[in-house]
Amino acid sequence: MKRGDFIRLSAGLAIMAPLINSCAEKKPMPGKIIGASSKTGHLLRDHAFGETQDSEPKQVVIIGAGISGLSAGRHLLKNNITDFVILDLEEHSGGNSSSGANRISQYPWGAHYIPLPNNNLTEYLSFLSEANVITGYDQAGLPVYNEYFLCQDPEERLYINGKWQDGLVPKSGLTDAELSEFHNFFLLMNEFKEMKGKDGKDAFSIPVNTSSKDERFVELDKITMNEWMRRQDFSSAYIKWYVNYCTRDDFGTTSENISAWAGIHYFASRKGKSNNASYNDVLTWEQGNGFLVQHLQKDLHQKIKTKSLATSVKYKNDSVQINYFDVQTKTLKSYTAQHCILAIPQFVAARLLEDQQRQVLVKENMHYVPWMVANLTVQQTEERNGQPASWDNVIYESESLGYVDATHQQLQQRKDKRNLTYYLPLTHAEPEIARKHAYQTSHSEWTEKILADLQKVHPDIRKQTENVDIMVWGHAMVQPKPGMIHGNLRTKLAESIHQKIHFAHTDIAGISIFEEGFYQGIGAAEKIIKTI
Repeated sequence: MKRGDFIRLSAGLAIMAPLINSCAEKKPMPGKIIGASSKTGHLLRDHAFGETQDSEPKQVVIIGAGISGLSAGRHLLKNNITDFVILDLEEHSGGNSSSGANRISQYPWGAHYIPLPNNNLTEYLSFLSEANVITGYDQAGLPVYNEYFLCQDPEERLYINGKWQDGLVPKSGLTDAELSEFHNFFLLMNEFKEMKGKDGKDAFSIPVNTSSKDERFVELDKITMNEWMRRQDFSSAYIKWYVNYCTRDDFGTTSENISAWAGIHYFASRKGKSNNASYNDVLTWEQGNGFLVQHLQKDLHQKIKTKSLATSVKYKNDSVQINYFDVQTKTLKSYTAQHCILAIPQFVAARLLEDQQRQVLVKENMHYVPWMVANLTVQQTEERNGQPASWDNVIYESESLGYVDATHQQLQQRKDKRNLTYYLPLTHAEPEIARKHAYQTSHSEWTEKILADLQKVHPDIRKQTENVDIMVWGHAMVQPKPGMIHGNLRTKLAESIHQKIHFAHTDIAGISIFEEGFYQGIGAAEKIIKTI
């Protein structure tokens, strides 16, 4: 299903000192820490901007060129609304689905796959057909997926009890009782998958807002996943590790902090059927979800203005004034729009709106977990015994989520060099503390931690690694803690202001997956289409 491993960030200087000293003794590893543009983004927090004299008229201004913003722009264009612009701070669009490339391959800087889509998501399936991910439909109406994009075998492996095993569900070295717990757990998840509420809706659906509001399911949002597992007598160390791995992977949140509803949604919401794949298959590319970004924006290139930091959004005289800082020219500019879509995290939206009540509400209730993602260029490495190298490679009890092989989908069999994308959600501390530590960690310190972790499974990793580039996502995704999904907060924050300022982002969905961003964008665009 996902990724692999890493070493805990040190919380004190006493712990950091030995690591720093060990880094100094080793030859520096080539590479760098690259965007996102957090320093420029902090201008919004740390500095006041004035007003501009001239303002350019626009029908719609979209702030944010992540999945939600691009999806909104695409939907507007499909409905013949063409007078709009998309502003984004970064050099490239895509948000945490962005990607990079070198002479070996492309590689992801964030989200790197999509699960097989549910068959009722018609707009999403239509988009995937446009991108040639779906090549057609069979006589039964089931989609046929492009074989080049279905993850090739071997798909995933787990290093556990001294060897690599096939799949990420622990089984190597487990007792019959421990294996039985997994059997019972997945039986229960399959039951949840089929359940419907008194309102006739699926108990767990995508988008989350289409899920049942039946109280017996809503109750699950009031406790943590760990508490739910305790009540169900799932107690082995192996199943606890596995569920915690899954919640950290999809939500950047440990199972002791995540809502039980969100944790179960991970397992029970995927129901896609296909002519040539099953619901638990994944679609992936060298550049990860950067492939989907390319197709979302293929008709939007003239509409996207990168290196543009929005500084304020104000409703006045039945229109919306949007000020933004042009990073390249270092000048403040302005649009006057009929509508504005804030396709950005809520903590940023609250600042742009200068809404103190909203800022307090967001700060107290929405917590954004930081991530570190690294791309390593490596020569062929020594392997431990067991399952051969796979797309997704995970180490049991590692604090990282392991790595994916960005070159895995390439057709050639012989690969002298590979790009490995390594994932670490920083869940060792509260997000604000973890974020501060992440920004203060040097390239050499990050590199030492990564290599020390991977050395467990590739003894020659230091010798075979040629370059390590690192990305720190300070606010990668919101944590769906208890009360987030079925409380009133998401509904309140999603309400349009004066029917002119609209919101679209995965944080007001509560779950940061591609489909949620895609449909958030469509939802905001639809509000505008109905009024124009």
